Amino acid sequence: MRRALVTLLALATAVLCIGLPAARSAPAGPSTGTAAAARHWPAYFTRVHHVTSRELGKSWRPGCPVGPSGLRQVALRYAGFDHRPHTGRLVVATGAVTAIERAMHTLYHHRFPIRRMRPIAAYGGSDNRSMRNDNTSAFNCRYAVANGPKPWSAHAYGDAIDIDPVENPYVLNGKVRPAKGKRYADRSHHRRGMITAGSLPVRAFRAVSWQWGGRWSSSPDWQHFSATGG
Repeated sequence: MRRALVTLLALATAVLCIGLPAARSAPAGPSTGTAAAARHWPAYFTRVHHVTSRELGKSWRPGCPVGPSGLRQVALRYAGFDHRPHTGRLVVATGAVTAIERAMHTLYHHRFPIRRMRPIAAYGGSDNRSMRNDNTSAFNCRYAVANGPKPWSAHAYGDAIDIDPVENPYVLNGKVRPAKGKRYADRSHHRRGMITAGSLPVRAFRAVSWQWGGRWSSSPDWQHFSATGG
């Protein structure tokens, strides 16, 4: 009798299991997803190269305060707004390479987002075009934008960098540059990519003794960091 009951129970269990789907593990997320990127975030790297006048294009001309021999092109990894690592290039003075490598390493390590990073030669040496494209750039042989006599900008020496210009515009005489940055002129409403007092980029560049243009009270330049303050 007991053997018959055991047999009946086994049959009932088999009947109940018929038609039930087999258990499956959850599918793995796409390799390009945020979680996967966090697990496989590649190490920071830099590569430093000499740069030629041809590569500098319209961002340099004879008579500029520094020549191609005094500049270097730095290829480095940065974190994008898409939560993925990218490789960009900056042209800086030979003496600024170490500071740039260290500060940008900090930004990459903490995933501070950067829209794009191309030498300004890609924009025909036009600071306005570069800013409109939210491009992070460094060297550009140009004069300072401020009113008055036209001294060379710190960018003309390769000792300055502008980071995420749309999210961090320059305000001069009430005019916001680039115009696309107007919605970010209110610094009390913090959004991704914005550089504010005490934020990660400010701390990273202060650690390498570079100054932040966001502290200029009459004409804040939130995108700007430089070794000289100009």
